[in-house]
Amino acid sequence: MWGFIVKGGPVMWPIILGSIIALAIILEKLWALNRLKIDTAAFAEEVFQHIRSNKVQKAVWLCDHHIEHPLAVVLKVGIERNASNPERLEKMMEQAGNMQVQRLEKRLGGLASIISIEPLLGFLGTITGLIKAFMSWETAGANVTVSVLALGIYEAMITTAAGLIVAIPSYLCYNYFISRIKYISAEMNEYSTQFIDMLAEEKGAKAK
Repeated sequence: MWGFIVKGGPVMWPIILGSIIALAIILEKLWALNRLKIDTAAFAEEVFQHIRSNKVQKAVWLCDHHIEHPLAVVLKVGIERNASNPERLEKMMEQAGNMQVQRLEKRLGGLASIISIEPLLGFLGTITGLIKAFMSWETAGANVTVSVLALGIYEAMITTAAGLIVAIPSYLCYNYFISRIKYISAEMNEYSTQFIDMLAEEKGAKAK
């Protein structure tokens, strides 16, 4: 492996640095998303049931117990601000949801940048490698041999492969993270709407 890195030339170092940063972001995101594995339907229904039974503190406690999940944060905001009018409450819960999405998307911009830059660094290594190969050819003239050209060609091929090896799995992970976040965001919107409708029904029933 060290031999390949050396033959890849100086461009290999930023490629390796990018791979380390990408791996750190991917592992952090996998760990963060893995913590969010709860049955959201059962959780939301239990919270709603506590609200219908006028057990507000139990509903708040349940949200606190799962506070690492964005849905719990949003529903807790709704519970604590339930006296607000529906339009105001919807905006507050939407704002809380947006903040949770931003938290989940943290560092994904950096991962996207690495995905874009790594192949470009690989192509840069290809160009510098070919330049070295042609310079060696020019120096050797008619006495050129494969071994003379090998160093530049190695650099060209290794850097291209290294850039793609980093970018392709990182891109797959990025798409996975984005899809998970979109799903969580959709859940927050769905259950927030159900929560607001439930409050409206409860208030309407009490008014009668």
